[in-house]
Parts: sequence; structure tokens; C-alpha cells
Amino acid sequence: MNWISQLTGNLLAKYLTSPLKKSAQYATISQEMLRATLQPADVLLVDGDTRLSVPIKYLTQSTWSHAAIYVGDAALPAQESWQMPLVLVEADLKEGVRAITLAHYAHLNTRICRPVGLDEADRQRVVDFVVNRIGYHYDLKNILDLARYLFPLAPVPTRFRRRLLTLGSGDPTRAICSTLIAQAFQSVPYPILPEIKREWLNDPQCADCYAEIYHIRHHSLITPKDFDISPFFDIIKPTIRKGFDYRAIAWRQAHDKH
Repeated sequence: MNWISQLTGNLLAKYLTSPLKKSAQYATISQEMLRATLQPADVLLVDGDTRLSVPIKYLTQSTWSHAAIYVGDAALPAQESWQMPLVLVEADLKEGVRAITLAHYAHLNTRICRPVGLDEADRQRVVDFVVNRIGYHYDLKNILDLARYLFPLAPVPTRFRRRLLTLGSGDPTRAICSTLIAQAFQSVPYPILPEIKREWLNDPQCADCYAEIYHIRHHSLITPKDFDISPFFDIIKPTIRKGFDYRAIAWRQAHDKH
């Protein structure tokens, strides 16, 4: 029966990762601009256009449904001279952990999240962590775990939506959420969105003294949205970083007038 469950799970994964026919996504940053801006260990958030992206956006209350990490040209050079370099690593529900090109998401809206203050040694450790896991495939035999994503807009109270992503057998959850990237940063360790708790100090000289203690949030609870709202990741907008002059925009009205 295991092979039947695995086959059914693979078919469900193929269906969920297929793009929506009526999707109206568009890219706000060119592929060339992304390539010139990204640095190793940058997280690239994606406004996905697959069937799977709908429940993830709903459960996380965010426009970002997927995350990949930039590893640079040197980590995974192209196999042939004519091929584009594999510069992104992601966890895919159907394909497992894989390396892809920037062109894979060139047609979608993306956002660059850069870890602030991450030194070169730890940056390389983060890159090595995800590169060493390329080729890992997820166990998709738990059909019920996958079937929950077939009902993207089921009524779920807001406080339970994040937890709903972590329910199930584990492997489909790790493939869907940003678990791989979260594990890479936590191995350094670098904070993403930790829980900060106030703990009172046992000091008789200072009754009101306390310390803010950081608690690591489990990697299975990290979603693409968390990189966007994290106070430890900078939002990089290439059009601004490269110099932006609103007066140089070629508006359609001005073009028609000429």
C-alpha cells in the first residue's frame, strides 16, 4: 500500500504545484536587476502563482507564498557553458530541495530580504547548509497532509492559521514552509523572528530590573512572511539602490503628447 500512497501523494503534489490558469502575476524587478543586486544568503520572497500558493497566502495573511535563498554563481556553476547558472536553492513540494536559475521566477513579483550584519564566514555557512541538502526528496505518502491544501479558503480563526501549516506528517510541511532556510540561519545562529520574553532579574537592589531574552521559534513555524517583517532582515529594492529619478520615467501620457 505504500507505493499507492506515494503515487497518490506525487499526483497531489504535481496538481498543487501547477500554475493557476487565471493568474495575473507580474514582475516589478527585472531579472538583470535581481542578478546585479542579490548577495549570497539573501532570501528571495516570491508572490507565487500555483494552486499551493493560495492556501499559504491565506493562512499567513501575506502576499508571499514561497521563499528561495541566493547562493551565488560560485556555489553551483552551470553544467554547460550555454546554461544559466543555478543561483537559487529552494524546497519544492514535488521536486524536493533543488537549485534553480533566476529565470524560474522572472515573471513573478519578488522581494529581496538581506540578513543585516551577517559576517562572511557565517554567510558561507548558511550557503553551504542549503547547498549540501540539494537532492533531498520529501516523503509524500501522507495524503491527508497534502489534501488540506485542496481547500484553500476553509474558515480558520486567525490565531490558528500559522499552526495549521505545521500540522501533519512533517515532510510536506517542511517542503511548503520556509523550514530549510530557517534551519540554515538558525545553524549560525541568526535570528529571523524569535519570541522575545521579558524575564525579571533576581536582584534585591533593583526590583524593576528585567532582561529581554530571545527564544528561538521552531523552524517549522517560520513562513515566507516572517522574513519580510523580521527586524533583522533589510528589504532591498534594486530600483532605489541603483539610483532612482522619478523625473526620468517615460510616462505614456508624455509619450502620446510627443
